[in-house]
Amino acid sequence: MVPVTPGQRPWAAAAATALVSCGLLALAIACGWLGPDVGRGANFCEAARDGLVRQPANTFSNTGFVVAGLLIAWHAGRQPARHAPATAFACLVVLLGPGSAAMHATQSANGGHLDMASMYVVASAIAAYAATRWLRRGTGFLAAAFAGGFLLCEIVGALPATIPVVMTAGNAVFGLLLVAAVVLEVMIMHRGETSANRRLAFASVATILGAFAIWNASRAWLCDPQSLIQGHAIWHLLGAVSAYLLYRYYASERASASPGPDEFGEPLDRCLAASEQDGRR
Repeated sequence: MVPVTPGQRPWAAAAATALVSCGLLALAIACGWLGPDVGRGANFCEAARDGLVRQPANTFSNTGFVVAGLLIAWHAGRQPARHAPATAFACLVVLLGPGSAAMHATQSANGGHLDMASMYVVASAIAAYAATRWLRRGTGFLAAAFAGGFLLCEIVGALPATIPVVMTAGNAVFGLLLVAAVVLEVMIMHRGETSANRRLAFASVATILGAFAIWNASRAWLCDPQSLIQGHAIWHLLGAVSAYLLYRYYASERASASPGPDEFGEPLDRCLAASEQDGRR
């Protein structure tokens, strides 16, 4: 077996995540493990086709998330920084792909649960990372905030509520976590303790807002059920681009007094160092 070097570990982890998750999804679709078609996701315009994959455009467009996660991991492996946060984010972005595809490919209830769970995981991670840096806390807080965010999403998402524009309570709490993360990132920018390429952050937000506009339009005037060019598929692709841009913003962040190379996780490392110093006093 060829040894994996430290620089290859993010890519190896993301590639393994992609291979295992997509392989399991393919088996689940072929063997019917996710249950019968109950029309889950049918409200996203694309007409169900005969065959194993019910909504091909909305299913295969999720490849964008897998590619984005692999690109994040590739970039992380080229950086001299601590790899763990970037690797974790890359794997989470990869999982968005098969998670969403599970619903669109099968239109099953279990596929719908996987779709929402993958969204909850990424939104919770983004919000938790922003809160951890804003409060200058360490990995313990990051883990607790992530778990708390995911639990909140699961509880709120189970509510049988119909909400204008976003449709479900689950979509609403997903969006609120992203909004909270944006607010915290702006506060971090204004605090001035770190410098980063803000254009990447603004581009990430602009991309996801454009994707959300298409997401809504694809359920109304932009809907063409028989077309293989689906607005919801474009939402997936733009969401993947937004996730990649967000990572590049994270990777560009560094302490204002430290003009070194890009380091994903450097602000979190400084929080940990400060906590250790406080503990020794």
